[in-house]
Amino acid sequence: MTLAKSLKMYHLPTCSTCKAAIKALKQQGHELDLHDIRTAPPSAQELTGLIKLSGLPIGKWFNVSGEAYRELGLKDKLPGMSDSEKIALLASNGMLIKRPIVTDGGAVTIGFREPDFGSAWCRS
Repeated sequence: MTLAKSLKMYHLPTCSTCKAAIKALKQQGHELDLHDIRTAPPSAQELTGLIKLSGLPIGKWFNVSGEAYRELGLKDKLPGMSDSEKIALLASNGMLIKRPIVTDGGAVTIGFREPDFGSAWCRS
């Protein structure tokens, strides 16, 4: 028996990884509250809470393979930035954030690797 939940997801509608995550969650019966990360990224306050819930370092939240990350030269700049500066930067441009972000308010995952994702959201 699957324990379906209502989940909030920040995604990019054109992203194949996000589409795969949506499909996996819907197959498990989850109700999804979808937010386009490009047009409506999480606020700095929300990101602060999500990052804390995830237990991951802020650096893991950056989409390091994205064009925006490369254009801003963040590989060299991030080490010298404070956590609050990094969070403000993420909140200012959703394309800098690794996606998808999925949360139920008590847990958070970023990215979509099926084994990890499955253990977090697709329980049976």
